[in-house]
Amino acid sequence: MSEFAIITQYFSSFGAGANVLLSVGDDAAALRVDEGCELIVSTDTSVAGVHFPDDLFPEDIAYKAVAAAASDLAAMGASPLGMTLAISLPEHDALWLHGFSQGLAAASRDFDLPLVGGDTTRGLLSITVTVMGQCATGQKLLRSGASAGELLCVSGTLGDSALGLSMLQGKERGLDIDFEDQEFLLSRFSRPASRISLGLSLLGQATSCIDISDGLLADAAHIADASGCKLVIDSARLPMSEALAASIGRDRALAFALTGGEDFELLFSLPESKSLPDGCTIIGRVEAGEGVVCDQVLEKDGYDHFH
Repeated sequence: MSEFAIITQYFSSFGAGANVLLSVGDDAAALRVDEGCELIVSTDTSVAGVHFPDDLFPEDIAYKAVAAAASDLAAMGASPLGMTLAISLPEHDALWLHGFSQGLAAASRDFDLPLVGGDTTRGLLSITVTVMGQCATGQKLLRSGASAGELLCVSGTLGDSALGLSMLQGKERGLDIDFEDQEFLLSRFSRPASRISLGLSLLGQATSCIDISDGLLADAAHIADASGCKLVIDSARLPMSEALAASIGRDRALAFALTGGEDFELLFSLPESKSLPDGCTIIGRVEAGEGVVCDQVLEKDGYDHFH
């Protein structure tokens, strides 16, 4: 099957959106950005054997790839406009492509990201998703802006995705994990939620924000560096799911919560005068100084692509 036939059969039906003026089928797409807004763009690449196991269901590969990119829009407080997909495939596998397109359709719907273009080529399995969103000019959330005296907050629960990945890699075979807990933990890795709505609600409220992709400690360091301040994390306050703690015990769960990546929750600083959003937890504070301070000492801070 030719490249254009693959695009037509599997990817051409997800391109409609309120701000899409021209979608798949021409040399480039055209999107409308609302008056008074600026364009927000982010790209995320997923490589087989690096970002997901080779045997992960294609539906989940697609969904996870889009969710990871969409999470960057959430961290900026941007409203989704559309996305492009560049995929490298080792061969034409109709069954695999059908499953992949189903996961892509679900993610496109869940994150309100119509597929407006991209590229397909032969090679090792790799997926690159570029997402586009918009935000009122000058109002986007940044990693910089945190100030001493503010609260450090996080959404959702931490560490679930890292344990889900560890399970998929066969590292937890000796554990007796409840079936429902297994399903929850695996879904947190393969079908993560991007906190688009939360990011929008933080506009004008949070002073800095980042999504947790490389681990809490590692991503907190990005805020500390960009804001020129110190972040103090109280490990006793970290939100962890019952499934995580019940499966591996609190001590190991704590390590996953601090360093496990790809939870795609939002970490943000919030003035004490602002209300904490539902589903979020205060885990520390912002102080004068530099770096990240935590009462737990661990061997690593989080994921690094080159270590």
